[in-house]
Amino acid sequence: MNLSPLPPVMLEPLVRTALLEDLGRAGDVSTDAIVTPYHYTRTVLVGRQHGIVAGLDLAMLAFRLISPDVEISVERPDGSGVVEGQVIASVSGPARAILTAERTALNFLCHLSGVATATASVVAAVRGHGAKIVCTRKTTPGLRAVEKYAVRAGGGANHRFGLDDAILIKDNHIAIAGGIRAAIKRARASAGHLVKIEVEVDTLTQLEEALTLAPDAVLLDNMSVDQLREAVLMVAGRAITEASGRITAASAPAIAATGVDLISIGWLTHSAPILDIGLDCRAP
Repeated sequence: MNLSPLPPVMLEPLVRTALLEDLGRAGDVSTDAIVTPYHYTRTVLVGRQHGIVAGLDLAMLAFRLISPDVEISVERPDGSGVVEGQVIASVSGPARAILTAERTALNFLCHLSGVATATASVVAAVRGHGAKIVCTRKTTPGLRAVEKYAVRAGGGANHRFGLDDAILIKDNHIAIAGGIRAAIKRARASAGHLVKIEVEVDTLTQLEEALTLAPDAVLLDNMSVDQLREAVLMVAGRAITEASGRITAASAPAIAATGVDLISIGWLTHSAPILDIGLDCRAP
């Protein structure tokens, strides 16, 4: 997998904000009361479920922002599979720093690994078909870049990163514009030469009208498998086809078999369960 890491300048503000929230006004009073400043320890991040790892860079930043003396050795990098009991990384250094950063590191790592694992489950379900699994803008505020990175770690791809990526004409745009034709014409008049235009349709009649204005992509929203199959035939390669609407790993194979190019799924980022990962102390 060719998974490019996000630059630290994008990650540090997220991790710093999370640490400051946890440290509050007095720091880690529990650890400071119990652990001496000079105690060094070795711990390991261990998978407690089968899944896909994502978010290690944020976890490492959490430890190192508390103390640059923390040393981390990664055994299962982002995008790797992990099984129950398998070591993902070892974390050694000042015990106070490791314990203080532990929850922040695990919050990022468990959440993003959960996103990657959920994505991988749907990617596996449609293997053998041409459809790509993509995420949406239904992301946790402030965490969009890292959640979309986790989707890539799970073998998926990304839809728009924001409102400025491309023009996506949704149902409310169509209603306010007075119809699909008016909405696409206005979009076409406004778009720069590099800006793609996608239009959402939920009936084959709407699709037929949209195709007369040559959008770059059509979002086939909440259509049945039979409708999707007919829609793909209607499009006949003239636009990218995207299926969306409450799609799961169970329903995705039949949808992929219709020949759509993309399957977009919001719950990958907004509702994926965490992957259970723990931090365990090991003997020096």
